[in-house]
Amino acid sequence: MQIFFTAFITIFLAELGDKTQIATLLFASNKDTSKWVVFFGAALALTLTSAIAVLLGGTISEYVSEKTLKLVGGMGFIVVGVWTLLAK
Repeated sequence: MQIFFTAFITIFLAELGDKTQIATLLFASNKDTSKWVVFFGAALALTLTSAIAVLLGGTISEYVSEKTLKLVGGMGFIVVGVWTLLAK
């Protein structure tokens, strides 16, 4: 259960206010659009992208060590962070 809650909290916090959530908000703001259709469309999209990530992560982990994956992932986040800070 610890990994479940860690994954849930990490992904939940990372998704708050990101461009996916803003796009979903914009779709739902259309008065002629069913809010349930937007909800289920967004939920299905996020579920499928998560499934792809889990399957890809499981496959990659067979060939690359967990330590290397963490290092590459961490470096990727740092690069994106620096790029975001320096972008005009």
